[in-house]
This record gives sequence, C-alpha cells and structure tokens, in this order.
Amino acid sequence: MPAWKKAKKTVVSTTKHLQDQYKNEMPVVVIDLRPVDTAAAAHIPGAVSVPASELPNMKHAFPGAKSAPVILYANNRKDAMASFDTVRGWGFKNTSILEGGFPAWQKSGAEVAINQLATEIVYVPKPVPGSIPVGEFKQIVETLPADKFILDVRDEDEAMQGMLQGAHNIPSQDVADNLDQIPKDKEIIIHCITGVRAEMAYLTLKEKGYTARFLNANIDIDKDGHYNVTADM
Repeated sequence: MPAWKKAKKTVVSTTKHLQDQYKNEMPVVVIDLRPVDTAAAAHIPGAVSVPASELPNMKHAFPGAKSAPVILYANNRKDAMASFDTVRGWGFKNTSILEGGFPAWQKSGAEVAINQLATEIVYVPKPVPGSIPVGEFKQIVETLPADKFILDVRDEDEAMQGMLQGAHNIPSQDVADNLDQIPKDKEIIIHCITGVRAEMAYLTLKEKGYTARFLNANIDIDKDGHYNVTADM
C-alpha cells in the first residue's frame, strides 16, 4: 500500500470498511461530492456536502492533520476521480474513493440519512488502537528493556539499508509463518516505515494471542542504526 500510494494510484474503500470505521468510532472525513439537493435527499450519515464543482476551492476547510482518512463518494468511481486527485494533491495521503459510490452504500443495506448533511468538516484525531506513543517507542529503542522485542516488518531489502539496534526483521507478509521466532513472554514493539505494515503485523499477532503495539508514524533508519521518527500529521 505505501508503494501504491507513492505511485499516486487510486485507492478505494468498501462500504464495509466505512461501516467498520463508524462501528469502532474511528474518526473519518466523509465527503459527498454530489449536488447539494441530491445529497440532501439521501446520503451517508455524517457526510459533509462539498460538491465536486466547488471542491478545488475548499482546501482551507479540510483538517490540518494530513493523516486524516478522507473518503470521497459520488454516484460512481468515475465521478469521484478528479476530486480524489485534488485532495491527494493537497497532501492527504489517506484519501480514498468509496467503491460503487452512494448506490453501493444503499445496496449494502447500511443506514441512510435524509436532510442531515453537515456543511463543516470536523476531524478530531484519536490514538489508533494498538499504537505506541512516539516518546515511549524512542525510550524502548534507546534502552532495550529485557521484556520488549522490537520487530521490524519491512522487507529484507529495506532492512539491509539499516536497522535499529536490537531489532529483529521479519517482513510483514511472513509474520504469520514465523511465529516461532517471536517470543510470547515479551511485548512485541513493531515498526515498518509508515505504520501501515506494522499495523497489519500487530493485528496478526494480536489474533495469535501476543501482547504487541506498533509505531503509527514515519521512521527513517540509516546504515548505522540512527533513526528519525516523525508523526504523520
């Protein structure tokens, strides 16, 4: 996914994904790109009305946190494509298009709101479940407590460019097949480059009964093991 986003490819979200975001009370910015009267007649709960024709002039209305998940929808993917490119161009790397648009949402049987369109974008970020504070992550890296196990889930070619001292490399896609290399009597502290693959590994380990947390931030590591962490804001 990081490489796909870096290549500026289109990212889509499913109706189930958005339903799960709502169910888990995760903050998400949902933008209805259809004309106001059409959107008001029936729309996704919590959606903010920003007609596609007006969106290019609405950058100031979007959150300051560039990590905010933004889901755009119209009546189909084609109608949302230009708006996707615009919002991604503003630096919102977690932007996606709702696959199938509003018709797919209706077809799924999900709740539909009427005349409840918001006109102001409100985004209040909250810690991602399972994430570790950057300060605590740095402390663990510097002190290497005996009860912690640092797991680097980048690909091998990435790890060869430099690793944190004391870290163990198992690519994210191989974690489930290498559980014998991951101790269950320690807390597993996971990182990748951006947090995306680290979260996937976290979910895998959590399902297998491990105690784990992951770094939900960008990290650069040089060949000597020196690193820099920056929160994706």
